[in-house]
Amino acid sequence: MPAEHSIPEDSSRRKIIIVVAVIAAVFIGAFFYLLLRKTVGVSQSPRLENAIRPGSPDWDKYQKLIALDDPEADEAKRALGDIVMTLHTTARNFTGRTIDGLEMRAAVVDHQNQVVRDRTLVVIPGRRDELGPNKTMSVGINVEGFTDTDDRANIKMEVTGFRFR
Repeated sequence: MPAEHSIPEDSSRRKIIIVVAVIAAVFIGAFFYLLLRKTVGVSQSPRLENAIRPGSPDWDKYQKLIALDDPEADEAKRALGDIVMTLHTTARNFTGRTIDGLEMRAAVVDHQNQVVRDRTLVVIPGRRDELGPNKTMSVGINVEGFTDTDDRANIKMEVTGFRFR
């Protein structure tokens, strides 16, 4: 004989299902909130190991021999509502040595020459394995998180570190 369900049992099961669904929805929402908050947060810039940097004895000698063309920029609005700028330049190696590590910084500055946003990126290794003597390489660095109200007056790209093979 089939069991008959009473109305009080159905309403108590329904309440339990609704409570569990609400708790699950809150948990999933909190999880995605924390996940998105972590990815948008400030991350530490990558650093090139064993690099020649400003202040080291070889910096002045070689830094001027790694020439950069005047940078150009593209910008695009993302679905998240922010603006991403891609700064482009061409790096030229006139050092006479093969560069196997190159770290560069891209910055967007305002009318007072203060940095609005910047990003440092290790472009070799990563984009290429090395940059030979008298060779060139196109470099593009994405700088994210701009709003429509940000004062974006100028762009700058510079070498922040390099090492030789």
